[in-house]
Amino acid sequence: MSRVDEPAASIREELIAVEGRRRQALIDVDVDALEMLLDDELVHIHAPGVVHTKAQLLEHLATRQAYLDIERGELAIRLVGDVAIMTGSLVNRLRNPDGSERTLSGVATQVLRRDERGEWRFLSFQMTPTAEQVWGALPSEQNSEGES
Repeated sequence: MSRVDEPAASIREELIAVEGRRRQALIDVDVDALEMLLDDELVHIHAPGVVHTKAQLLEHLATRQAYLDIERGELAIRLVGDVAIMTGSLVNRLRNPDGSERTLSGVATQVLRRDERGEWRFLSFQMTPTAEQVWGALPSEQNSEGES
């Protein structure tokens, strides 16, 4: 069984740079750049639960041109062999079909794999929108003052 490790600083920087290129390609509607960054077996799950293949995501991007800005928070990165799992906050500023804008915040999990040439490719993406938390924080999630 493969171990789960934290990446070396150089690998972490590489992965964050790849994510930066993905973000910029979405904003710029750079289908050619995404063609190179996305694995052919990509499964992309949008916040409302819409599931796209690589071809469908590229069509979505080219047709809708929805991404106006994308901000990422700190990324937790784990490695399992040649697979990287990145999890962190995400804020998308998006164009609506009527031309208005909306902001969608949440947490995204991305899975990348290193291909035979040593390049990282996005294999899976899923965003979960931030929503009301009816249960509140667990005891282990509360700070020393008992606040969540």
